[in-house]
Amino acid sequence: MRLVMNEPVERTDRPYARRWWALLVLCLSLLIIVMANTALTVAAPDMTQDLGLSSADLQWVIDGYTVPYAALMLLLGAIGDKYSRRGALVLGLVVFAGGAVSGYLADSSTAVIAARAVMGVGAALIMPATLSLLAATFPKRERAKAITLWTATAGLAIAAGPVVAGALLRDHGWSSTFLINVPVAAVAIVGALVLVPPSKAGHHDRIDYVGGVLSVVWVGALVYMIIEGPHFGWGVKAVTAAVVAGTGLLAFVLWELRHPRPVLDVRRFTGRRFAGSNLAVALFFLAVFGAFYYLTQHLQFVLGYDALDTGVRMLPLAGAVFVGSALTGWLTPCVGMKWTVGAGMVGGTTALALLTRVDAASTYGDFVAPLVILGLAIGLALSPCTDAIMGSFPESDLGVGGAVNDTSLELGGSLGIAILGSLLSTSYDHHLTDATAGSKLPADALSSAQDSVGAGYAVAQGIGDKAHQLAAQAARTTDPQQAAKLKEQAGQLATGARQMADAVGSSFSDAVAHTSLVGAVILGIGTVVVALLLPRRDASAAPTEPAAEEKELADSSAH
Repeated sequence: MRLVMNEPVERTDRPYARRWWALLVLCLSLLIIVMANTALTVAAPDMTQDLGLSSADLQWVIDGYTVPYAALMLLLGAIGDKYSRRGALVLGLVVFAGGAVSGYLADSSTAVIAARAVMGVGAALIMPATLSLLAATFPKRERAKAITLWTATAGLAIAAGPVVAGALLRDHGWSSTFLINVPVAAVAIVGALVLVPPSKAGHHDRIDYVGGVLSVVWVGALVYMIIEGPHFGWGVKAVTAAVVAGTGLLAFVLWELRHPRPVLDVRRFTGRRFAGSNLAVALFFLAVFGAFYYLTQHLQFVLGYDALDTGVRMLPLAGAVFVGSALTGWLTPCVGMKWTVGAGMVGGTTALALLTRVDAASTYGDFVAPLVILGLAIGLALSPCTDAIMGSFPESDLGVGGAVNDTSLELGGSLGIAILGSLLSTSYDHHLTDATAGSKLPADALSSAQDSVGAGYAVAQGIGDKAHQLAAQAARTTDPQQAAKLKEQAGQLATGARQMADAVGSSFSDAVAHTSLVGAVILGIGTVVVALLLPRRDASAAPTEPAAEEKELADSSAH
């Protein structure tokens, strides 16, 4: 099928012949923008050492991508709808690849943060375009299956990022994790031009740029506040961002309610299915991104796996996402999305509850069941939610629909890392203080160790290195008394190093358990709210009439 502007309906009665190949291109595009964050988690230690990053620098290296990504999606999704969805995808891939090249060449924290911000702008073009093109290319009877594969790809990317980054870091520097995006983006660009049909909205209405700019302001300020407040304290910057976010949201809602063609009709959120689906997506990624944040640290620092081994050990999550996605593709048409989404959220809560059993004696085997259950939960719940969100928008606003889904995802992920990450840090600090109370370790060493689990092990390593140096010095000393004194000091330091390492490991394990409990409570409460919001019957599940489907495909025409 060729989609051509003003083409008669009778010529659009067959779905686009290469739609499954087009889906492969869309999933490949999705893969690299999700991996851009998960790969960075294992590259962060090498980057920190090479560039001398402070904890604040590292935080903004990670989140410099998130702020423009979340803030710009709604406006850029609307622009893609009006002018060209495929054009938005290709432009986004070009911008993303340009940012990746800049990241590869960066030699300072400022340059890396700037490169990540450029990649975030590219991702804001790509992400809504993938969903809008998917919905415009597939007939409604096949959309649920296509969205299931799209969601499974996101789950694969979460686990694949650390594997790819870990493999690269064995023989290359951290900058290689940026460069790997370039050939993938190049393949996706060629694939988009060859396999993805051009598509745009059938109407010629002017874009609500005021509403779009207001959305950029309030979402950007909200994400900035989420990042700044928990990590760096509720000072002037965080409070100002909170005020701007609140004021911007109010202005956005009031403007959109009055505008004849708003960039987002906020009345949609009065629909239980739409509101419940968005809440479920946000809560799920709050749990997933938060858990991923501290699980990768536990595997690397406490259990001692390198970057590649850590990534490989996260793969059960990815495999379980595919299984869960296959199950929901069969279950949802039979029992309705209320039950599959509810089951997925219960599964996610159960996975976090199992992580509350983590302690200093835990091995990797203790993490397998939570990872598998969490993966199954993602596969069960997210595909029906995404399908429900996209199904709430007319063909002319598919880019906006994709942006709404993806903004919920990003806000949830940002909240997960900020809230659970901040709680993890505070809990680790308190547990480490208790574990080292009464020890003879130097005060400055204890203070440094409280910064993070990585810093704690670095302090223990430093004390151990000093013990080895004193032992070697004692072996070279000819004065017996001096040698005995040095040996005694070396022994005390070696004992202190072991005590510090044990205290850091047990404190972080306890912090993981405590943080998981809070995450389980949040997701559990959210499960009840979502269950109350989602209607018992799925009104949109009825098969689309052929004539209506033809009209939708015609309206979603392109040059």
